[in-house]
Amino acid sequence: MMSRIKRFARPVPTLTAAALAAALLPGSVAQAAEQVSFALDVRPILESRCVSCHQPGSAGYEESGLDLTSYEGLMAGTRHGPIVVPGDPVTSNLNVLIEGRAAPELLMPHDERPLLRHQQLIIRDWVRQGARPN
Repeated sequence: MMSRIKRFARPVPTLTAAALAAALLPGSVAQAAEQVSFALDVRPILESRCVSCHQPGSAGYEESGLDLTSYEGLMAGTRHGPIVVPGDPVTSNLNVLIEGRAAPELLMPHDERPLLRHQQLIIRDWVRQGARPN
């Protein structure tokens, strides 16, 4: 009886190691699945939660100069400088403002519920991956 258990238990570590190795390989399916797209993942969040204030003629735009209607507007930043540092979500002001790491009066979106945690993580991952216009 014991030999049958050992025989069936052996493939599990082998499969686990193989799955781990595949997940760590560059260009693997696991890495491709977590690639964040500006057009498919980030833009819909910005459009639903940010653009109403951050477009020409709106309060957030008039206050800061930040236009979130396009990738180019986002990457241009504000009158005070860039808000996205590609590859660095820790210092990107966009992440600081939406993740609650700024002073309460600066948290975005103003006077509304914060972005959901998964929305914050999508934007964080996109910035970490280089903030590309994909």
